[in-house]
Amino acid sequence: MSYETIRTEQDGNVLKITLNRPERLNACPPQMADEIFAALRDLGDARAVLITGEGRAFCSGADLAANAEGGASIEGGARSYTALQKHYNPMIQMLANVPVPVVAAVGGPAAGVGCSIALAADFVLAGKKGYFLQAFVNIGLVPDGGSSWMLPRLIGLAQATRMMMLGERIHGEEAERLGLIYKCVEDDALIAEAEALAHKLADGPTIALGQMKQTLRAGLESDFANTLRAEAEGQRVAGNSKDARIGAIAFLKKTKAEFTGS
Repeated sequence: MSYETIRTEQDGNVLKITLNRPERLNACPPQMADEIFAALRDLGDARAVLITGEGRAFCSGADLAANAEGGASIEGGARSYTALQKHYNPMIQMLANVPVPVVAAVGGPAAGVGCSIALAADFVLAGKKGYFLQAFVNIGLVPDGGSSWMLPRLIGLAQATRMMMLGERIHGEEAERLGLIYKCVEDDALIAEAEALAHKLADGPTIALGQMKQTLRAGLESDFANTLRAEAEGQRVAGNSKDARIGAIAFLKKTKAEFTGS
């Protein structure tokens, strides 16, 4: 499938999605949100996803100049509400729930909904020049894209409040220190490290990794007893997979498991 605002390529078992509007710092209009959603929905045989941005930004936020139907706009809240409900929110949910690991590589700004796109990934790597920004307060709006849910769970209420109400940039090294992201790396090593991680995950037991994603996220909203039950269900699903048998045989033979993703 061809896209206008993103570029996709398959590298082995990794689907690489590149936000491809560098002239707009990869600002995300509703069309881009829909195209990200479609690319994730049509995974094919991909066993991991890597998402990054073309040029000097990851994503500078929703495109407030978009003229597409339902697009985010400075014209009023009703249009922004429609854009979120129809385009951005489904895309963020798809990123969070797609049944394979997702790696985000952030070089330059990840602002507004771009911050949410990055943080919805399972692993976020940032270059030292990369930064995360909730800029909504500067234009009299409230954070969206799920950031009000994600940020306090990642870095606690005080730091989430700082990001949202003060609109301060959190650069890569501080983001790692706060626990906002997985890792900060040198800028020139960002893509190589992200690709290596994505391939490592793609070579893993895909069904088990997908179950881990579900259980981790469900556990944020559940009690201990329900999480125990969710783990048991995940173990039932993963335990019936071909990869579980491969892993058990490799363990007994003391060899490296070669998982198939099934």
